[in-house]
Amino acid sequence: MSTAPAITPAPLQVLSEVFGYGAFRGPQAEIVGHVVGGGSALVLMPTGGGKSLCYQIPALCRPGTGVVVSPLIALMDDQVAALRQAGVRAAALHSAQGPEQAQAAWRALRAGELDLVYLSPERLLAGDCLERLAELPIALFAIDEAHCVSQWGHDFRPEYLQLAVLADRFPTIPRLALTATADGRTREDIRERLRLTDDRVFLASFDRPNITYLVREKEGPGAQLQAFLAPRKGEAGIVYARSRQRVDRLAQELAAAGFDALAYHAGLDHQRRSAVLERFRRDSGVIVVATIAFGMGIDKPDVRFVAHVDLPKSLEAYYQETGRGGRDGLAAVAWMVHGPGDVPQLRRFIEDSGAEPSQKAIEHGKLDALIGFTEASTCRRQVLLGHFGESLEQPCGNCDVCLEPDRCQDVTEAARKALSAVYRTGSRFGAAHLVDVLVGANSEKIRVLGHQELSVYGIGKELDRGQWRSLFRQLVATGLLISDPAHQGGLRFGDREQVSPLLRGDATLELRLPLPKRERRQGSEAGASRRFGSASADGNGAGDADPQLLQALKDWRREQARSQGVPPYVVFHDRTLMELASRRPPDLASLAGVTGVGKAKLASYGEAVLALLATGAA
Repeated sequence: MSTAPAITPAPLQVLSEVFGYGAFRGPQAEIVGHVVGGGSALVLMPTGGGKSLCYQIPALCRPGTGVVVSPLIALMDDQVAALRQAGVRAAALHSAQGPEQAQAAWRALRAGELDLVYLSPERLLAGDCLERLAELPIALFAIDEAHCVSQWGHDFRPEYLQLAVLADRFPTIPRLALTATADGRTREDIRERLRLTDDRVFLASFDRPNITYLVREKEGPGAQLQAFLAPRKGEAGIVYARSRQRVDRLAQELAAAGFDALAYHAGLDHQRRSAVLERFRRDSGVIVVATIAFGMGIDKPDVRFVAHVDLPKSLEAYYQETGRGGRDGLAAVAWMVHGPGDVPQLRRFIEDSGAEPSQKAIEHGKLDALIGFTEASTCRRQVLLGHFGESLEQPCGNCDVCLEPDRCQDVTEAARKALSAVYRTGSRFGAAHLVDVLVGANSEKIRVLGHQELSVYGIGKELDRGQWRSLFRQLVATGLLISDPAHQGGLRFGDREQVSPLLRGDATLELRLPLPKRERRQGSEAGASRRFGSASADGNGAGDADPQLLQALKDWRREQARSQGVPPYVVFHDRTLMELASRRPPDLASLAGVTGVGKAKLASYGEAVLALLATGAA
């Protein structure tokens, strides 16, 4: 580890004068000090937690240019635009640029005119890029989305493996690997692959307390989604669905219902996808309905909800995707529906992936963790954080399990009936058929198999189908049953040490079942939306801000952004506008104390903002 000479300006001065913040958050100060002093590290910090400042400020404090490795062009361009607004000399080098732009960036680099430069891993490792960088003073290397280096991670990218060369080629330059999503095994893999095993690990809390987690039984995802969105018209959000066909259909249905909704998936041509991304970044109130092809690298801070109408592939993916909501620290909602068809389909995807058996085992384990989250009878945030090795002592009070009436009940007798049905039918059928047997359905399959003659036929009429399906999923989540992907999701007994006492009557079981169907219809998602409120309410931090003044500030921001060709949040975040509309600073000195107003923005926008505030206060 090298020791840097005394360097000015000090990090706290940069934080205040450049970025407009009065204090560091969480471990930011310790990380910045470590890197300014020449140290390398792995940083784990939730989306919206301020990871970028952990390398941007050291790059401004150390001599030379900070080199940031980033996976997506959209993310690079947003970061560069935001830095330039703050008066930082930044540029990107990527494949969407013409030769003249790339040459201009290299000229600025050689002349020492850049504080930060962003590159993709492919661009960094191609041609003579490393040789050219070796001739220049480099402040640090920052590897963003570092989980991409690990096969244990949810978004493995082989090109990231080659970044280990930085340790060999630049042994005295600090290297910072950053990610928002990595469990313990992934963290160790990142350290090993990027040669950071002897360097520090900074682990911030994974908790996003501003996000409300809502999980629902899937009964009609299109209608449920519209009920959830009804009080949220005009808010920006992302809706994830598994198939392109479902994405197209949902986008059309939402548009017909009056939402500004657009579809995004890999089946669209590049020009169309780029147009959708640009609309989402630059306009307010746009909903993008997408497959997982959309989202990584989205720097939009004012996404007020992230909805899943199908299960994601893992709990890591869910955390990453829902983390795109509320990056500005204001209230956001993560809403998801799941149903009996989700898990067998995901199991088949894993088995049909062509991956090695060891990798399939990893993916099945990740899916099991996700099932445990969706079927949790305890605080969902406790389950989510526990997956990443973090404990939350008290229930969060901000998920459906905490916020809605407790529905945990003794299901011992129902569970014994379910286990008996599995055994009596030969341990080879999925939940759908077992539910038919238990409720006494008169289906052709039951008649052909003779299952109407079984002792378990029709003994489960105390629960409706939705409740039985939930019970079977929770029995899988608890390990009492195992879904066998080799037999199309057929269920068989799991841990005999758990199953046998339950069947003998020596053990009891409590789980959280959904309400009966008739009550679920009465307690619709629209009612839940009213209960949790819209993310644009005062709980979002607007305080006593005048709504008309806040809207005038947003209109002014939109015009500024349009004239400069940048997204509105690059000019000012919503949080800054809310603080302006609440505090109404009367002069430039007071305006400089507002969060997000650094020296460059004060010089660029100060007089115009003061004039607008004066007009609004009149």
